[in-house]
Amino acid sequence: MLEWLVYILVLGGVFFLFIAAIGVVRMPDLYNRMHATSKAGTLGVGLILVAVAVFYQELSVAARALSTLAFIVLTAPVAAHALGRAAYLSGVKPSQDTYIDELAGHYQANHRLESVETEAKQRRFKQ
Repeated sequence: MLEWLVYILVLGGVFFLFIAAIGVVRMPDLYNRMHATSKAGTLGVGLILVAVAVFYQELSVAARALSTLAFIVLTAPVAAHALGRAAYLSGVKPSQDTYIDELAGHYQANHRLESVETEAKQRRFKQ
């Protein structure tokens, strides 16, 4: 019975990694590709690491697998955000299918993100 759980977890992990690979090929721009790989890749690797912990049934292996999973879950979104921001600041344009560019006009030359709230406060103090 435990083997079936491991099989299901591994197949689920492989499925999500396959979806991430398809996302890299099929998505129209860098931002969508990063989204597909960070979300589906994290879930795929997570399921495989849980399968490893279940298969070996040792505390040391489970601790390593779960600490690796925690590291991936904590760092993958931050890395995707940092890459996306660097791409945006370096001028990589979104796809033509992207209808709204919510960051347009909010980045200055010194790379500070100005929110709408900050701009409203600045206008209020100037008056």
